[in-house]
Amino acid sequence: MTCSLITIGESIHASIPKTGKEMAKLAEPGTDALSSPSEPLDYIKSLIESQAAEGADYIAVNLDAFGEDEPQLAVDMMIEYVRLVRKRSSGVPICIDSSNDDVLIAGLKEWYNTDKQVRQPLINSVKTYTMDDVLPLKKDFDYAFIGLLVSENKSIGPGGSHSVDQLYGLAHQIYEKAVGEYGFKPDEIFFDSTVFPLAIDMPMEPGVPGYTYRAFETIKKIKKDPKMKEVHCSLGISNCVRDLPGRKIGVCRAYVAKAMEYGLDAAIVNTAHHYGQVEPDPELLELVDAYAKMDGSADRLNKAMALMSRFCQQSRKTTR
Repeated sequence: MTCSLITIGESIHASIPKTGKEMAKLAEPGTDALSSPSEPLDYIKSLIESQAAEGADYIAVNLDAFGEDEPQLAVDMMIEYVRLVRKRSSGVPICIDSSNDDVLIAGLKEWYNTDKQVRQPLINSVKTYTMDDVLPLKKDFDYAFIGLLVSENKSIGPGGSHSVDQLYGLAHQIYEKAVGEYGFKPDEIFFDSTVFPLAIDMPMEPGVPGYTYRAFETIKKIKKDPKMKEVHCSLGISNCVRDLPGRKIGVCRAYVAKAMEYGLDAAIVNTAHHYGQVEPDPELLELVDAYAKMDGSADRLNKAMALMSRFCQQSRKTTR
């Protein structure tokens, strides 16, 4: 299997229990933790260096868990982590990942706060309702971004969720603003149609397509648009295996392979597993395919549920 996937390393994320614990030690008040030698600092350095060695195209840093009660803390920490990635990544650029625009902006400015030449970073994420706050920074700082296809407005789509056409419409809005007004090149835009856990991807109303179906079909629709053919489509792959009883790496591998058939060409992943380079298990590929085709018809819903039931029974006997 040949890899054509742009990989964004996910490992430096405060919501990961082990990583978050080490980050918390580095965030303790009154310490110069990110410059003084320590085991927690060595752990974070190793995450940066190993992801670079494993071929990551970007190394993501997410500190949102520290900003829930103190937003400024996440801003201050991001500045320090940007410096650390810049120093330890062997030239691999950062993906500044936050739901807080202040964190994104601070991280972007710090990435270029150096006399050394650095590669173009990635920002995750920009939405239709935040784009006018973030995209103007292109004038002073060169960067690419992930456009998250979510809306502040209540959806009128099937089952109360966004339809494929609505998600595509959000992508079109971001594209037109980014390219037409702020000077981004199409290949500097990554669209994320969001991953929903397979374990709970079961519509509660008849005739409603599944979330995986909508995510994949949105990728296909974006990629088929002649105007947007050069943009990238990215997904946070690990979310697909939340609440599954086992074989999570294998399911992620199958999910990536199936999504690439629809046009996925970038992903936020654990780089150690080399997704896109190893053939997936046929049975797991069949499972993901069933969810990708769950268009709201009863037959396809029943097939997906039957395969998931079989998977859960079998996976209790294995861990991979």
